[in-house]
Amino acid sequence: MQQKYANMTTLYLVRHGETVDNVNQIMQGQTQGQLTENGIRQAEEVRDNMALEDFAAIIASDLKRSVDTANVIAEPHHLEVVQTPLLRERDWGGFTGRYIPELKGEKWPDDIETLENLLSRAGEFIAFVKKTYPGKKVLAVGHGIVNKAIQAVYYGKQMSEVQRMTNAEVRILEL
Repeated sequence: MQQKYANMTTLYLVRHGETVDNVNQIMQGQTQGQLTENGIRQAEEVRDNMALEDFAAIIASDLKRSVDTANVIAEPHHLEVVQTPLLRERDWGGFTGRYIPELKGEKWPDDIETLENLLSRAGEFIAFVKKTYPGKKVLAVGHGIVNKAIQAVYYGKQMSEVQRMTNAEVRILEL
């Protein structure tokens, strides 16, 4: 893919592979998570599809499910995965570890990370990538909601206007 401008950074935004808690519909939030065999296969598919890309860096949330996905993708690139808490999933507070279908209609606890804080982290992540890797290709492995927030900030949209990413889905943003 040709870059339009020499200083434009291309961000390949990826959601981690499927986890045990995804399968069991458990709200993971900022828990570490464990990839399923299918999740590992999903990461391998992204790795194979991205093997010829010239990435300057591969970045991941510092949560295990993202780091494990990123490590698989990084194999052919011989890059060490850079970890950052900016890519962590939204902190779901008292909803963490709960069965998602049971949460419908429940009052949100006060300890859930605010949308403002989540969007602020997303903006900080975009600024970090642009400043640290100008004109480069970067692959970043995050989570469903934080990736949504990054795209909402990037496109200047509401979170509800951004389509949810599936496990191991890749979206490309020109920063």
